[in-house]
Amino acid sequence: MINTQLYLFLIFIINGFIIGFLFDFFRILRKTIKTSDFMTYIEDALFWILTGFIILYSIFIYNNGEIRLFMFLAIMIGILFYMLFISKFILKISLTIINIIKIIFSTIFKFIKIPFNVLYKIIRKIFFNPISFIIINIRNFFTKIFKNFSKVLKKSKISTKIVKNIKN
Repeated sequence: MINTQLYLFLIFIINGFIIGFLFDFFRILRKTIKTSDFMTYIEDALFWILTGFIILYSIFIYNNGEIRLFMFLAIMIGILFYMLFISKFILKISLTIINIIKIIFSTIFKFIKIPFNVLYKIIRKIFFNPISFIIINIRNFFTKIFKNFSKVLKKSKISTKIVKNIKN
């Protein structure tokens, strides 16, 4: 009888470790991937559903569905032990691995991006530079015409009459 309860106590301490690791898993996700508040709520709900499933599964498999107070005490001890002694290392190792993977993928992406940048520069030289050259020249042409037209208007008598009428 005592051996069985000690066995159950150890199993539920292990459940506490698993729940603590699951909690760290979601913490790692939040630290590496920026999510909206709505996704955070979904992650929280998923955490609690998985935690409930782990506890209920263990209760039904290992204790035939009988709930005892010491089971929850063992889960709390397991979570506490995990958070105090193991969580820091898991977080550091996981975040380091994820950051290394991010660096590797960003480096690969930079090398993959090089041919596309070269292709973009070629296309820009072939198509966009002549078009922008034409547009700039057309704009300059119309600017010169407008300046010349305004000079002609200033010299003419009609423009002085218009200016006098406007001032009065």
